[in-house]
Amino acid sequence: MDVAVTVIHGPNLNLLGSREPEIYGSTTLAELDTRLVEVGRARGAGVVCHQSNSEGALIDFIHGAPGPIVINPGGYTHTSVAIADALRAVSGPAIEVHLSNIYAREAVRQVSVTAAACQGVVMGLGVNSYVLALEAVLEMIGSGAERS
Repeated sequence: MDVAVTVIHGPNLNLLGSREPEIYGSTTLAELDTRLVEVGRARGAGVVCHQSNSEGALIDFIHGAPGPIVINPGGYTHTSVAIADALRAVSGPAIEVHLSNIYAREAVRQVSVTAAACQGVVMGLGVNSYVLALEAVLEMIGSGAERS
């Protein structure tokens, strides 16, 4: 496994499966992380998942990422210039991901400060948003059998 993808989950994502399941679904964070590790393994990539409710910890995860990043900044999506700056400061590609379609939510959630610091955004497809973001970032860098 030459490639290590860092998946970063922001605030309140530790409550997946129980917090507003009508919006975020019933899959728990542990189940989501297991699925991402399995998808990565099938593509010949390692996946390391982190979650924090703290903006500073999220920035530390970004700074410590050895390669590509899949990030759901949670509520910080709409406010954190610091997370956007951290994403711009690292060399690997980053994909922003959201379980829900932020454009179909309340007005305050329809703006992403962090998206402009990423190569792409996948949203509105529940846990499949994460899987597609992982697949996309691996395609961006070339992975598994495609890597020498």
